Amino acid sequence: MNGLLIGISAIAGYLLGSFPTGYLMGRIHRIDIRRFGSGRTGGTNVLRTLGWLPALVTAAADVLKGMAAVWLAKTLGAPPAGHAAAAVCAVLGHNYTFTLKFKGGAGVAPMVGATALLSFPVAAYLLPAGLAVMAISRYASLGSLTLSVLFPLGMAFLWAGHRVPGAYLAASLVMSLVVILAHRPNIRRLLTGTERKIGQRVPVNNTDESHAPPGADPTR
Repeated sequence: MNGLLIGISAIAGYLLGSFPTGYLMGRIHRIDIRRFGSGRTGGTNVLRTLGWLPALVTAAADVLKGMAAVWLAKTLGAPPAGHAAAAVCAVLGHNYTFTLKFKGGAGVAPMVGATALLSFPVAAYLLPAGLAVMAISRYASLGSLTLSVLFPLGMAFLWAGHRVPGAYLAASLVMSLVVILAHRPNIRRLLTGTERKIGQRVPVNNTDESHAPPGADPTR
């Protein structure tokens, strides 16, 4: 029975994570968000292309996807491994959305949401640190990478004190790895000083979404 519940939790987590919030937000504004900026569907690219309000809505919904995945696994009575599977699969669904040809975001928002349900203290105490790095540096990617390092460290601290199961630590490590891998282009641009800062907008022509604006870098 536990194996079945773990499998159901994983599938449900992936489906919840695959809800294409950023893509739908772009459609509301009559653009395909994948054709602008970084080509991702996460809140950062929505901010670059559509502004703060659409970005906040997108980020909040993406956080809720991660929370919903773990909440459902717990509600179903799945063991901790099921909670962990739901968390990881929500991030995978967000990054590799089957309805968008397995493209998506970078996984940060659903990782935050899932972590909050796996261990609220880890998210509550460490999220401000990531936000502070983001605010000071004005690099969203740097704040995201900071969280990707801090969350597993926080979970490891609680696991060492027997306050969370090992499955939660494993999930935190896998989610962190998925997010860091998704940020490889950002890491390269941070090292070369070409990463866009928060507030730098991408030109959008919503009357013609057949191609990105002239000169746009599809990797940024």
